[in-house]
Amino acid sequence: MNRYEHLANVLGERIEQGLYPSGQRLPSVRMLSNEHGVSVSTVQQAYRMLEDRLLVEARPKSGYFVSASKRLPGLPAVCRTPQRPVDISQWDQVLAQITSRVIPGMIALGGGTPDLSLPSLRPLSRALVKVAQRTDLSALYYDLIDGSKELRDQIARLMIDSGSSIDAENLVITTGCHEALSIAIRSVCEFGDIVAVDSPSFHGAMQTLKGFGMKALEIPTDPVTGISIEALEMALEQWPIKAIQLTPNCNNPLGYNMPDERKKALLRLAQCYDIAIIEDDVYGDLAYQYPRPATIYSFDDDGRVLLCSSFSKTLAPGLRMGWIAPGRYRDRALHMKYIGTGASATHPQLAIADFIKEGYYQTHLRRIRQQYQQNLCVMTDWVIRYFPEGVRVSRPQGGFLLWVELDEKIDTQKLNRLLEPEKIQISVGSIFSASGKYRNCLRLNYSQLDEKIHEPAIKRVGEVIHQMMENG
Repeated sequence: MNRYEHLANVLGERIEQGLYPSGQRLPSVRMLSNEHGVSVSTVQQAYRMLEDRLLVEARPKSGYFVSASKRLPGLPAVCRTPQRPVDISQWDQVLAQITSRVIPGMIALGGGTPDLSLPSLRPLSRALVKVAQRTDLSALYYDLIDGSKELRDQIARLMIDSGSSIDAENLVITTGCHEALSIAIRSVCEFGDIVAVDSPSFHGAMQTLKGFGMKALEIPTDPVTGISIEALEMALEQWPIKAIQLTPNCNNPLGYNMPDERKKALLRLAQCYDIAIIEDDVYGDLAYQYPRPATIYSFDDDGRVLLCSSFSKTLAPGLRMGWIAPGRYRDRALHMKYIGTGASATHPQLAIADFIKEGYYQTHLRRIRQQYQQNLCVMTDWVIRYFPEGVRVSRPQGGFLLWVELDEKIDTQKLNRLLEPEKIQISVGSIFSASGKYRNCLRLNYSQLDEKIHEPAIKRVGEVIHQMMENG
């Protein structure tokens, strides 16, 4: 990360936390230069970056000020969750979302797709072509069950950034993070077992539990610090929980980064009750901070954490390339991989390995992290402008997903039905709960924003919400 990016993030956090109120004059360029030991041009670049993120405005001959329009709404509430394990529902709603988003002309405001249009992805296209043209036809053969050695080596290198030192032999390549989560769950749990999950939680992981006949126990989750350790400990005392499944970094859908001390406390709790942790880190490389946050896996010294991730959110979902670091469960994970899909596709493995090795992956990450952080400010501004007063929004610390909490009278399933004839789709909140909670919440994607398309769509969503409130 460049010095100006680091300084911009420091100032941005202070603004977000309210240390610099709306309209207040910010420290002068000269003052910040002396305080942080950087050049005047570095401070100016940092301020320009904050202007792009709509946090700061420059006033001629007066300096820089916190944008007057920057009034942050409240955070989503910590929801009371069921006090018992439940059978997971909402499959019909999940299926409706993933099928309707591909309808021609549909503006999918809530999906989980990254921006695929950036020029920093062009070297990946070239790498795919290069692999296809190999005369040895290596891309057409089966690879090892645990995946290409070239790709595992590169992933092991990347994991150093998250605090982990891992041998490539302890990684297994999967067909996306979805398969990694499926392997992890089947490696430690059986039919009828109970799995504790953060709440709200990724609907894909919960539907995997449903498919294997398992129950979910939702644990209250703070929108800033993550899953409640205290509530989890009470649940562990009361129920025979087999594993904990959560997304502690750049959480989906809340966007928080769980503090390291709470990650360590969670790990100690798992050790005390001798249960596994299934960690989804698919958005971890998209954290706005530098260095990126550590994984729970990086603190694990007895192999009980199964770390799952993929390139679906950082590169492209169509590659279907993920991985799992299964810890002490490696033999079981390999068996689950074999009986599931066997070896993953060879072609994209070799191309991604080349893309990373040549240094393009880190360049791409720097580009998209900056774009997503700017887009977050734009999307938040639109929600504040067009949605009813009292709306609550998350404060994502990475990724490209925003969680919005509306008045309790609003049912986002009904909202979605009203929007679909206009070719607008949101992600309804209830699919992020095993028990169907969060009916007044929705998830929005801000990875790629076109003011001519997405601002009118968000405005229309706000208009329909206003109409629903007026009609009771």
